Amino acid sequence: MGTRLSYPVEVKMKAIEMRLVGVPVKDVMDQLLIRNKTQLKTWMKWYRNGEVHRLEQPVGKQYSFNKGPEFSTELARLEAENRFLKQQIDLLKKYKEWERKWFEKA
Repeated sequence: MGTRLSYPVEVKMKAIEMRLVGVPVKDVMDQLLIRNKTQLKTWMKWYRNGEVHRLEQPVGKQYSFNKGPEFSTELARLEAENRFLKQQIDLLKKYKEWERKWFEKA
């Protein structure tokens, strides 16, 4: 498998502009050195859906649904905190169950 290639936002926007004026996909790929036509289709879909902020995301990193990069770190922090608190609650529930069983045997 090849290495992942990150295209600058300027290249992505230029590719979108070229497609909007009718330049064929093959020509866009050749002129801007884009390896995969699916990549270009994805950028076009994001553009049409008003998700232009996604053009700035790093390779392999997906933003949360309907959130731009400015929201992703706070959301990730809150999700991690939520997971941690749920684990604590689960652990306390288990301990209470063990404690109940210990005192039943005594």
